[in-house]
Amino acid sequence: MDALVFKGKYAIAFERVPAPRLEQPGDVIVRIELCGLCGSDLHPYHCREEGLDEGTVMGHEFVGRVVTAGPEVQRFNPGDRVMSPFTANCGDCFYCRRGLTARCERSQLFGWVEGGKGLHGAQAQFIRVPMADATLALVPADVSDEEALLLGDIFSTGFFAADNAGIAALAASYGAASGDGAASGAAGSGAAGADAVAAGGQLNGEQHASEAGPVVAVVGCGPVGVLACIGARELGAARVFAIDSVPERLALAARFGAEPLNREQAATGGRGADAVLEVVGAPSALRSAYNLVRPGGTISSVGCHTAPGFPFSPTDCYNKNVTLKSGRCSARHYMGRLLPLVQSKKYDIAAIISHRLPLSEGPAAYRLFDGKAGGCTKVVMRPWPATAAAAEGAAAAGEQGA
Repeated sequence: MDALVFKGKYAIAFERVPAPRLEQPGDVIVRIELCGLCGSDLHPYHCREEGLDEGTVMGHEFVGRVVTAGPEVQRFNPGDRVMSPFTANCGDCFYCRRGLTARCERSQLFGWVEGGKGLHGAQAQFIRVPMADATLALVPADVSDEEALLLGDIFSTGFFAADNAGIAALAASYGAASGDGAASGAAGSGAAGADAVAAGGQLNGEQHASEAGPVVAVVGCGPVGVLACIGARELGAARVFAIDSVPERLALAARFGAEPLNREQAATGGRGADAVLEVVGAPSALRSAYNLVRPGGTISSVGCHTAPGFPFSPTDCYNKNVTLKSGRCSARHYMGRLLPLVQSKKYDIAAIISHRLPLSEGPAAYRLFDGKAGGCTKVVMRPWPATAAAAEGAAAAGEQGA
């Protein structure tokens, strides 16, 4: 099959590799119709996360159709259209039963093979999904491939960032009804903006004058950050401020109802935000979040951090009464919660996608996405040629069960 393969630092190759086969009775093989390039794919690409075996098939965002299922699979049949979180999970352990599927005792991350152990990824024509009954979800007919792909990772992660900050409880404390966010419209996009806020910056006190509800700042208007703006509004934020150093990304965040602040505006004096969502994964962004949050506020960090320490001390947190919450999103839990919102078409979440490419252009897509060039904010790829006959796909699928 065709796949994008990790070859080392800044090296991704489009190659033919062996197609996956069933290994466990609870596995399924999925023929991938659409896969995504996520910001966290850049961590091994830059070698900020070490240990990934060369030859690993990259990627963890996908939607597709089941082509074959193991004998213990009960919920899925060949032909079913399915979406997936970025990790496989069992659904039955202590953590899964509590909705913390990201910490499943048998969790495996798609697209991570280390020392010969792990799961190959989704930037390919086929993928093996273990523990399929608990991992996969059916895609309703009124949900597009692009919407389903975003549900499996970045929309869930963005919403989790807002949920983990306790915005609904904050809204209730202000006397505002939670869950009635009024952001309208299309979409945003973006990426890091790690240095978007000058050290010491605080939100202007005028923003709190109405006391209408919580003020939320989002540091980093990448795809996750822009979708986090939706989460904040849906959970009851009165005002959401998008912080990024790239003007085009601030404009995109504004299309979701966020108010863009450039570096200078964010550094004005004031009380600070009730909650700050950090979605970059860089020490400078986390420090900016600390600078922006008010005393007694909450920082919710979902950025994938690889630095060995925090850019502020326990004393800093103590002196400001700051709550810091972080961690990997339990996307399988949030997929079901967010599906009705996606089906409502209240937000055009697919509008964050800037580039739609064939998988064969994957190596160039990594360079484009990494450089944020040409307005690149989110890349999705089709592993199969648009002109491929259905019979060709069916024949290829049949080989997987052989």
